[in-house]
Amino acid sequence: MWFKAVANASKVYLEQNEHYVKGSYRNRCIIAAVNGPHRLSVPLRKGKNQQQGIRDVRIAYDEPWQIRHWRAICTAYGNSPFFEHYSELYAPFFTKKKYEFLWDWNYDLLMVSMKILKLNTPILLTEQYEVLPEGKTDLRNNFEQKNSSQRTEKESVRYPQVFEDRLGFIQNLSILDLIFCAGRLNI
Repeated sequence: MWFKAVANASKVYLEQNEHYVKGSYRNRCIIAAVNGPHRLSVPLRKGKNQQQGIRDVRIAYDEPWQIRHWRAICTAYGNSPFFEHYSELYAPFFTKKKYEFLWDWNYDLLMVSMKILKLNTPILLTEQYEVLPEGKTDLRNNFEQKNSSQRTEKESVRYPQVFEDRLGFIQNLSILDLIFCAGRLNI
């Protein structure tokens, strides 16, 4: 849904001055696994809380989460139609690169995904936090976990998924699902 909104926008502002929101998609995503939806969470260093600036949130490397995530992604999508075309663009985020800050990791992943989807919508960073952004559509909280179950089937972009034959179509998955299963689908 987020990428669909970006595709339909003339420009997008990323809020870089907000506080970290615990329980949000800022450090997690959901992929389709053989047994159903599977959540991947980037672990964060201790000290994170609602009052910490989003650009100050640090990634924890106490556990080998990157390789676990990559194995889960390869298991889920290794046989998908476009995995071999795009996996090398995502692999470094899980096998080579170590980012200090969650913001930087997310931003670079976003840029890779936008490049694959050929989305040329300008991405701008906010100068300061605005409670009610004037003259802009505010979608900051539209894509939170608590709101994802409220989306209707009609709002979803339909495409063939890897385990759809046994699990049915699963909504609200990571953009990885669409890219590995459908390639550059017009969203």
